[in-house]
Amino acid sequence: RHDGATALASAMHQYNTLAQVFRWRNGAPDAEGVLRRIAEEGIVIATSGGSDWLWPTTVATPTEDGSAFRVSGRKVFCSQAPGATVLATSAVVGEPGAGGEVLHFSVPFGADGVRIEETWDTLGMRGTASHDVVIDDVLVPAEKVAGRRPYGELGAPLMVALAHFAPVGAATYLGIAQGARDHVVAAATATNRGVRPLADLERVQRQVGLVDGKLQVAWWGIMGALDQVGDPYPADAATVTALMLAKRHAVLEAIEVVDLCMDTLGGRSYFRRNPLERALRDVRAGTFHPLTPENTLTYAGRHVLGRPNVTE
Repeated sequence: RHDGATALASAMHQYNTLAQVFRWRNGAPDAEGVLRRIAEEGIVIATSGGSDWLWPTTVATPTEDGSAFRVSGRKVFCSQAPGATVLATSAVVGEPGAGGEVLHFSVPFGADGVRIEETWDTLGMRGTASHDVVIDDVLVPAEKVAGRRPYGELGAPLMVALAHFAPVGAATYLGIAQGARDHVVAAATATNRGVRPLADLERVQRQVGLVDGKLQVAWWGIMGALDQVGDPYPADAATVTALMLAKRHAVLEAIEVVDLCMDTLGGRSYFRRNPLERALRDVRAGTFHPLTPENTLTYAGRHVLGRPNVTE
């Protein structure tokens, strides 16, 4: 509600932590060690999953003895890169393309060959510092590979990521909209030298009611989806569909709510000093995370119709 960029940067670490909990529950041998490092050492996980997610261009070349891979490439949209400890990422073995195998692993930011290039200059979410990360001939031991999948397909690692990002990401953007709502309510009820408060206007009363209605139903959508998938839950197409539909609804409603809040306050909301200006920019980032709103509908339709759950 107070700073969308801080919330989003935190969400990237939190959803990766949730994914490790899921892996630990399902017997992944390396997950406990990661969780203990998060709890005891305070490591922070960044991710590049939203940039080249189905089709990584970063290449992993096996060493001669097969004990490790040498990874080289460039990742974009690495939120909170300057403050993170490790980067959860992926690379394709050999040349990127059909028939390739994608490896999922993490590399420490302090490893030789890992560097941050400060490229983040964006419309919104400026405080996430989602700079590029360059990986130059970084050695990744084979035992550090946490998952594998075919190139161009979702596969298990990405299904787990999507299932855990959806509710956390949705709540982030809903929080931005809730913060905008709180600002409008405070501004509308404020008294100023005897000037009639905006809250007395029927137009404002209706719009604030509409804002609260949209926020409430979007929150019900997130909580309802979580209730539907239950606990324990599989990271399968049905789970991803339910949670992604909830994310889609929350993000689109959050954008509408911020627009409504600006309309409610009128011209004063157009000044950069007004907090709604940042909310207007930040909330629109929600449409770019996989699955995007349109791809969510395609994915859901393919699931219902029994078609392969591959999405663009």
